[in-house]
Amino acid sequence: MEKSHILIVDDNPEVREVIHVLLEGEGFEIEEACDGESALNLVCSKDYDLIILDIMMPGKSGYQTCVEIRKNNNAPILFLSARTKDSDKTLGFSSGGDDYLAKPFSYNELIGRSKALIRRYQIYKGKDHIHQTEKDTDSISGKLHYHHLEINTQKEQVFSDGKLLILTGTEYAMLLLLIKNQKQIFSAQRLYEAVWDEPYYYGANNTVMVHIRNLRRKIEKDPKNPVLIKTVWGRGYRCD
Repeated sequence: MEKSHILIVDDNPEVREVIHVLLEGEGFEIEEACDGESALNLVCSKDYDLIILDIMMPGKSGYQTCVEIRKNNNAPILFLSARTKDSDKTLGFSSGGDDYLAKPFSYNELIGRSKALIRRYQIYKGKDHIHQTEKDTDSISGKLHYHHLEINTQKEQVFSDGKLLILTGTEYAMLLLLIKNQKQIFSAQRLYEAVWDEPYYYGANNTVMVHIRNLRRKIEKDPKNPVLIKTVWGRGYRCD
């Protein structure tokens, strides 16, 4: 079985070594970069199943690096940072990150988060596990149509008026879940547990909110007045 590839980006060699040894022991192929520019060069030439990204680095910050990566790459990004304010996490998610883990971190938590992100990304790339309803898909073509969106569930691609959208695995999973369960209201907890495939925790509501905002920015014609993903105040989100 082919090993998953992880890129560790951190200017501290000791941190890189600890993460390298830890994840290599779990069977992953590991590469390292000491700054944002080096990481961008590697991402342009190789495919990764996960990018672990520090925030405070010389040159490009982790936020800036993430924005650049997201221009043409949807591999999951896990921010690993000593900055723990909610505003830091929100900025991380807004720049395109999938998850955020504070330093010092638990080894078990790092391994668990990494495996969950990789698993979700691999599902996104080819094995859709989200339950389908009878009305939602053409089993022959594997295509869903929703307003101006077309989703090819075989190729895991989303088009808006014929234009291919670059979604992360998290965004794709959220969109697919909501569209395949139209009229159902998904609370932040239900969305988080279904998409992230882990128990809901305090603060996860903000994680869901930022990902919904990022998704709307990509799929809505007017993100400030969304018509595809509706907010049901006090209850959650739904597609009509």
